[in-house]
Amino acid sequence: MVPEIPTTLDCVPLGARCLVTAIDGIDQLARKLLEMGVIEGEEIEVIARAPLGDPMEIRLLDSSLSLRNVEARRIHVTLIGTHP
Repeated sequence: MVPEIPTTLDCVPLGARCLVTAIDGIDQLARKLLEMGVIEGEEIEVIARAPLGDPMEIRLLDSSLSLRNVEARRIHVTLIGTHP
């Protein structure tokens, strides 16, 4: 089992799973993330990264989303493991 390590989503390695703990800000981007289902307690898996690392693709609920690193940096998470 991986120890729970707080970080931001842009730092999560490929294949890792994490739980959302917070989203920075109360602006339009924060609202957009909430509308897409990025809410506290949801599990996210990093499933792909572009060749230069930006954007990244995540799995959230039953959907895949692409996020730029500047957006992912606003999402605070705790690492919980890797894909089984």
